[in-house]
Amino acid sequence: MFDEDDLAAIRDGREEWEEDTLSPTLDRFGERKAEFTTDTGGQAVDRLYTPEDVAGLDYEADLGFPGEDPYTRGVYPTMYRGRLWTMRQYAGFGTPGETNERFHYLLDQGQTGLSMAFDLPTQMGYDSDAAMAQGEVGKSGVAIDTLADFEQVFDGIPLDEVSTSMTINAPASVLLAMYIAVGDEQGVDREQLRGTIQNDILKEYVARNTYIFPPEPSMRVITDIFEFCAEETPKFNTISISGYHIREAGATAAQEVAFTLGDGIEYVETALDAGLDVDEFAPQLSFFFNAHNNILEEVAKFRAARRMWATVMEDRFGAESPKSKQLKFHTQTAGSTLTAQQIDNNVVRVAYQALAAVLGGTQSLHTNGKDEALSIPTEDSVRTALRTQQILAHESGAADTIDPLAGSYYVESLTDDIESEAFDILEEVDQRGGMRQAVEDQWVQRQIQDVAFERQQEIEDGERVIVGVNEFEVEDDEPEVDIEEVTEEDERRKVEGLEAVKADRDDEAVEAALADLRAAAEGDENLMPYIVDAVKAYASVGEICDALRDVFGEHQPGAAV
Repeated sequence: MFDEDDLAAIRDGREEWEEDTLSPTLDRFGERKAEFTTDTGGQAVDRLYTPEDVAGLDYEADLGFPGEDPYTRGVYPTMYRGRLWTMRQYAGFGTPGETNERFHYLLDQGQTGLSMAFDLPTQMGYDSDAAMAQGEVGKSGVAIDTLADFEQVFDGIPLDEVSTSMTINAPASVLLAMYIAVGDEQGVDREQLRGTIQNDILKEYVARNTYIFPPEPSMRVITDIFEFCAEETPKFNTISISGYHIREAGATAAQEVAFTLGDGIEYVETALDAGLDVDEFAPQLSFFFNAHNNILEEVAKFRAARRMWATVMEDRFGAESPKSKQLKFHTQTAGSTLTAQQIDNNVVRVAYQALAAVLGGTQSLHTNGKDEALSIPTEDSVRTALRTQQILAHESGAADTIDPLAGSYYVESLTDDIESEAFDILEEVDQRGGMRQAVEDQWVQRQIQDVAFERQQEIEDGERVIVGVNEFEVEDDEPEVDIEEVTEEDERRKVEGLEAVKADRDDEAVEAALADLRAAAEGDENLMPYIVDAVKAYASVGEICDALRDVFGEHQPGAAV
């Protein structure tokens, strides 16, 4: 980099610049704001960055080369020059038939991976005919009750040719079992199944609240999935450790990294305690991050996260396999930044956020539809969101060289700052007994709530500009927007379909499979083979989750204070 003589000369030059060039301009014109900060972290952004700000940077130790430790510059040697990121669009609404149509549409439009959204009852382990499900069936994603629904969702879609990401957590084991069962029916070797289940229960206690069981049995189920998939479905990512929802709840960039990696550490420790070998399951861990508005902060965040995970896996867990140290991640643009006002502005927001993800080296990307502040996106908005990725890939040049912002004094300095702050947070998490204890004590939730409150106050006070909301508003009425809707008739048909499946199945086989599952839950056997058997008998999501509720109980959270 630069030696001491170089840095001394730069310092002298900067002092001269500040006196002769900068000061007269400031005296005459000033600056737009008294203070500039990063998007969510609130860290001060200096006026100018020079080699002094990265004087301690060791290229080999801190950056290295793509595909090599510490992976700051990317997990693959060729990155997008070899293969573009997987382009996913989050889809799934109403009925399995409608979701199948949307999947075929997206694949025809050039999408390279499927991303599946589930309705709230499914996420909570309830069937469509449950009292708790009334009015919510199919509203936030597809309603899945039995294997028959998955058979319909993936009708005509060969599972050995697609990668499927499923945003499901508490009942992830059940939905994974259904995917495996469909693959078995199609004659696909389980070793060829590719995709990801989110399966990140800790962040549910922190940010989303779609949990079912208490932490201890939930962690057992996750460990069972790790063990089962390492043997049966080695190409399937067994968890997507999610910072996305933590960021959506209000966390800063550094908190997003720290709490996400903290969750990852907790999962690794739990698996090791269960007797698994780190290099057997760690390569199947994946991560899920948010792409927020501040492009440079987000790029620095992704680079810092990669470097941190490599350090954690080697220093803390003694991982030896390079694949165990590689932080591979999916990115979704920030839903919380989308506005119901002037929704066309959201196309621009999403494009910039997608650019940040690509410049930061994501392996997979979902771009939000412009109308997602109002409803599940329409086909038109989904197509525009997908075209955003395709233009980035084929027209922008952003994918033509690896880690193009490396060496930027600001980006490297910000990467170091985010890493340092995130490690400080992780140190406090350790002092509090680890991530699971910090979550159960509500400490993590309080940290995020404090930031969310502060940022919202800034918006309401006009200190933080949201274009079209608190600045640059339009007085005319907003034009009407076509939105996707799920009707009461759709819900009625879904319930009738579930009743038909239950009337046609072998009830004795269902009861036997559920009894075997309860017995396994009461012992210490791996639950996944029993869940697969129950799914293949057409036991429903609700019935399987109820069998586990009978043994594990339900989580009762304390209040965050």
